Amino acid sequence: MPKLNPVQLQKNLNQVNYPLNKKSLVKYAEEKGIDEKILRVLKKLPSKQYETLADVANLID
Repeated sequence: MPKLNPVQLQKNLNQVNYPLNKKSLVKYAEEKGIDEKILRVLKKLPSKQYETLADVANLID
């Protein structure tokens, strides 16, 4: 999976209310117009429940 800058990820997902599933995370990103690179990476995440931003970031790093 492509690497993302953790600061960039934090900046784009800092308003997310966790926990949420992959589908909701991708929907949030699409609605907020998040950078296409980040959106592509989010779409490749495993389908599961994410409790925190750290849960998302750990799978991307």
